[in-house]
Amino acid sequence: MSSEGSCIAPLWVETPLIYSHYISDYLGCSAYLKLENIQTAQSFKYRGISYFIQNVKKKYGPSVRLLAASGGNAGFAAAVAARALDLDCTIYLPSIASEGVRQLLRKQGAKVIVAGDVYSETVLALKQALRDDPNAVLVPAYEDPELWEGHGSMIKEIMAQLGKKPDAIFCNVGGGGLLGGIMVGCQAVGWGDGECLTRAALVGLGMNQITLVPVVALETHGSNCFYHSISLNTNGFTAKPPTQPLEQPEGAPYDVKTDPEHNVAIAYMHKLTSRASSLGATSPAAGVVRKALDRSGGIRCVCISDEMAMWTAKAFGEDHKFLIELACAATLAAGYNRELFSHILAAGKPWETSPTASAVQQEKPKTVVFIVCGGIKVSFDDLGEHQELVQASAQLEDGWPITCNGVTFSVPK
Repeated sequence: MSSEGSCIAPLWVETPLIYSHYISDYLGCSAYLKLENIQTAQSFKYRGISYFIQNVKKKYGPSVRLLAASGGNAGFAAAVAARALDLDCTIYLPSIASEGVRQLLRKQGAKVIVAGDVYSETVLALKQALRDDPNAVLVPAYEDPELWEGHGSMIKEIMAQLGKKPDAIFCNVGGGGLLGGIMVGCQAVGWGDGECLTRAALVGLGMNQITLVPVVALETHGSNCFYHSISLNTNGFTAKPPTQPLEQPEGAPYDVKTDPEHNVAIAYMHKLTSRASSLGATSPAAGVVRKALDRSGGIRCVCISDEMAMWTAKAFGEDHKFLIELACAATLAAGYNRELFSHILAAGKPWETSPTASAVQQEKPKTVVFIVCGGIKVSFDDLGEHQELVQASAQLEDGWPITCNGVTFSVPK
């Protein structure tokens, strides 16, 4: 990563990559967990956000003031990084943000300003503060290339820790910061398209050729702005090159806008109905959508139900003794359902017809990596509430509803 070249010692820690015998035995493969939940700020976001803030301090000096609008993992990561670098940090929150979140941010030394009843009003207040303060810099949550570069550092670690190329990497996606980082990181180590790698660079990485690693991005229904955006740009996962729809699809839960810089159509969700609040971006980063469309093999896009994520969070906690958010559990759902895992690995490019799941089951076992992204928005009380919702859901339907690369089906509970 360029952070090495700039001689800035990163604030993030190298996280373990551990073998999960629970998931491996269940799936019949070698499954590894990248434990980003033990970062200093308890999520992967600390990589990119701390890297961004380090560069801000290097560029503007110690008097720079950091502003962010986030009561979740991005805001907490900004507060922790600002404290480590002795920088002034202000987090803007809507009035619905809990007192617990406000206290958590204040404990890290951040100033907290409550502005507006909803997030859009909070952002307006932050933008006005930026205009009024020439020393202020906005800390983005997911839409900046420096964030992707910082997040991508985990891929170099995975390469060194695993010692070989995995057959797939599973992650979640909201606004696209983590996914952007994974694509950037894969490209840097020769697991992506590799047009930026010279023969000398490949030799330096111990490789003779580029070897693409499939990336699976999971969301929950009701917060799946990335899925809708990829669908818009591939004619419902059926065709490439991408097209730009000029009319609003009938009955769609989003508006469509074109991003001219990246030449992509972006879905802007009317509202977010998922409980996985850390996936709650109303629109994805256009640059990440562009990268996903341009990537050889694309990105395998999957949407699951909140209840499936809730069930997974409980199962993962019982097995591995980690408390995880629903957003994090969405990633791991594929590790706890053989049918879903098989369907995902059977899927080819988003715009190609997917082979049957049975074809994948006949292949040799895979080596896969699940990014345990972490997050602060979870409690033991949440798990109790989730259990009640899962039990209620079990009485209404026999299977979990899934959408994968334009195909809708269900998998047994």
